[in-house]
Amino acid sequence: MGFAIAEKTLAAQFNRPGHTIVDHHTWCFLGDGCLMEGISHEAASLAGTQQLGKLIALYDDNGISIDGEVEGWFTDDTAKRFEAYGWHVVPNVDGHKPEEVKAAIELAKSHDDKPSLIICKTIIGFGAPNKQGKEDAHGAPLGDDEVALARTQLDWPHAPFHIPEPIYSAWDARSEGKARQQEWEARFARYAEAFPTEAREFKRRMKRQLPAELPTEALIEQAQERGETIASRKASFEVLNAIGPKMPELLGGSADLAPSNLTFWKGAQAITPEDASGNYLHYGVREFGMGRS
Repeated sequence: MGFAIAEKTLAAQFNRPGHTIVDHHTWCFLGDGCLMEGISHEAASLAGTQQLGKLIALYDDNGISIDGEVEGWFTDDTAKRFEAYGWHVVPNVDGHKPEEVKAAIELAKSHDDKPSLIICKTIIGFGAPNKQGKEDAHGAPLGDDEVALARTQLDWPHAPFHIPEPIYSAWDARSEGKARQQEWEARFARYAEAFPTEAREFKRRMKRQLPAELPTEALIEQAQERGETIASRKASFEVLNAIGPKMPELLGGSADLAPSNLTFWKGAQAITPEDASGNYLHYGVREFGMGRS
């Protein structure tokens, strides 16, 4: 979720009409265990609220965990749950058929107003005739005999660790990646010509360089001269107000405690579904989601 918020926020801050330099999807792969964790609720709920349309999650729905078939301890209607969060859900995709997965991904990309969950039905240990669909295939080695049977079942005559050339070539994205990189660099050059100030700022942030005019030493000197005894939250608030205007990449938030911990500084602007150009995220009471994003 955090990466998807970063993409949307950067895009809102830097993209200009006719000049798009931030435009990518965030991909998440998860399973039954992930969806049982409480943090999945907090992250998915906030992602739906913020309408993170470029977040796409693929759910490996195989119904198995280490203890066995999850229906004994996990009976949620995951599709309805995510629909209730405001997600776009693509159900019942055969996870063993690449063409179905590809079609689901293209469908998800077309819904840019909400995050998408693609539910891929799969069989754990697919191809191992005696262990597929069972907890034995979750973490334990298949064993030599079962591997031999799986090779026959999957019509895989190749030597161990050998990748056939057609498959290797299909997964080799170096040429395409180089072409896309060159295309983006040309696009950024046009952006820099039209918006030189924004381009310099973008490059500084991407290099993770702090602003040269950050008043850190002055803050320390002022604090020592004043010699006040104030609450730590008040001291933090004053620091945020001092460095915030000089540090536009500063982004923070609070789990429903902004008036108490004074994190909403004077220059803070809330990030909303309609305007993601801000620098402050209201997490609501979602402490786990806040900690992981």
